[in-house]
Amino acid sequence: MDEEQNQGGVAGDEPTPPTDQNTPESTEEKLRAHHRVKLWFLDLNKWQQITLLIGVSLVLLMGLWGVWHVFHRQGTVSVSGQNEPVPAPTTVASKLTGLQVDPEVNKRQVTGVMIENSVFARPQSGLNDAGVVFEAIAEGGITRFMALYQDTSSSYIGPVRSVRLYYEQWCQGFNCALAHVGGSPEALKYIAAKKTKDLNQFYAPSYFTRVSSRAAPHNVYTSTSRLDKLEAKKGYDTSEYTGFERLVTEAKVDPATVDVKKVSFDYPGTSYDAVFTYSSSRNTYKRSQAGATHTVVDKTGKKGTITPKVVIAMVVPRVLQSDHKHSTYKVVGSGTAYIFQNGTVVKGKWTKSSVTGPITFANSDGSVIKLIPGKTWVSILDSNADVKYKVVKPQTTTNSSTNTSTAQ
Repeated sequence: MDEEQNQGGVAGDEPTPPTDQNTPESTEEKLRAHHRVKLWFLDLNKWQQITLLIGVSLVLLMGLWGVWHVFHRQGTVSVSGQNEPVPAPTTVASKLTGLQVDPEVNKRQVTGVMIENSVFARPQSGLNDAGVVFEAIAEGGITRFMALYQDTSSSYIGPVRSVRLYYEQWCQGFNCALAHVGGSPEALKYIAAKKTKDLNQFYAPSYFTRVSSRAAPHNVYTSTSRLDKLEAKKGYDTSEYTGFERLVTEAKVDPATVDVKKVSFDYPGTSYDAVFTYSSSRNTYKRSQAGATHTVVDKTGKKGTITPKVVIAMVVPRVLQSDHKHSTYKVVGSGTAYIFQNGTVVKGKWTKSSVTGPITFANSDGSVIKLIPGKTWVSILDSNADVKYKVVKPQTTTNSSTNTSTAQ
């Protein structure tokens, strides 16, 4: 009895089974089960094996997607039991056009390009892509354009021609780098003295192309991407300036408020007279010149039109230089301005207090005239008589009348 008690048990009792499940018997059983599954899988034909593997993969993927969906449902992320909304993208108003853009866009260099408007230069390229366009007489009554780009781009711009002093000074108000092919002696002397951001084709021909489809000097073309590279090479990497005063958003236009549907600007010679026709459905002004729609073409030959949101006439007296060929405008100062937007007109005053300062527009009481966001066309004219438009009073009764006005 003592011997049996010393062995830890009572005579006749069965020994207590061990609690560890990994006995040799259980391990062997698991191996046999695994072997049976393996034999079963190998016994399947090739297509059955592939189908089974695809099915298992799909089940796993659906499970993973379900887990992801739980933690990211409705654009939120669960952190310590708190749902934090994903922040919405942030935009700001473009300093050039007023349109909503990524904040980084306003740090880009403003690029200006001198574009010819003689009859040999038509149709031009890139004018419809510009954020702001200035038009003034260059010589002999022929107008020329200065197109500005910052929040827009163009893959084909031209024909690029020479610069005049007043274009360079308008450009400086936007701290722009100006692309051109040479220029008047007065302009080139000013550029050298003021050390402005200059992109003269004479000194950087590889960033421009002379096309064979047009005769010189109407055959120089470039693009914003090529000019971006030239600006980077010269260290022109950003533009600090104050743009036009803009409204935050463009409100929907009530057709009943539209009272000016067509505007015409008289330049010397009918080949340069411009007409802007308002579209209430698009809230834009379609440009025509020389009695026909002003068309543009891209590099592939595809045609387009010029349809700014805002059209501005600035009355700036023009004086011929002693050669009776080149013109001079007084850029710094003030004068009459006509602001056409939303199918209406506001007559006010433009002011530019310094060459590098902005152009502002104000009513007769001094309050600021703000422009709606969008592409803007600025026409420089000699006198009020060069601005013509018809005002049609909104109809309030069936017997309403039509009023015609011409700027004087």
